[in-house]
Amino acid sequence: MERKDIAVDLDGLAGIPFVGTAVHSLDAKKRLTISAEWRALVGHPERLFVLPSAVERCLCVYPARFMAQRLQRLSEKSEVDAEAQDFMRELSANANLVPWDAQGRIRIKDNLLDYAQLKSEVVLVGVFVRFELWSPELWKLKQPVIDQQKLGTAARSVGL
Repeated sequence: MERKDIAVDLDGLAGIPFVGTAVHSLDAKKRLTISAEWRALVGHPERLFVLPSAVERCLCVYPARFMAQRLQRLSEKSEVDAEAQDFMRELSANANLVPWDAQGRIRIKDNLLDYAQLKSEVVLVGVFVRFELWSPELWKLKQPVIDQQKLGTAARSVGL
């Protein structure tokens, strides 16, 4: 039987989405290696937006092209819309737009590393359209074991 990969298009993110987990180490210069597989999903331009999560003590990493679509919506807000302007300032001030080097490493701002309590090891967690960066300690608290009840609820919520 021939295996066929299924391509998924999640709101402009062509290809197979970010899935799975991996543990990588920050090197002496605080650079993090992104796997070749995930770099291929990012595509061009080869840049990532790194943002603090609004709901967890981790960092959210989005391909630049995905964020460009979202930022277009923000740019359409009126300059006299004070709430929208505050949101844009907050998002931009805490964002980090990073390229990767020839070895697939990125360097994230120290304040973001501190926010997510990332020191030497980093858990990379695929979340379909993005991936997250977690400290191993916080990830263990969040996801200590596979919870069959939570998996069932999640599966039902996406129609499985």
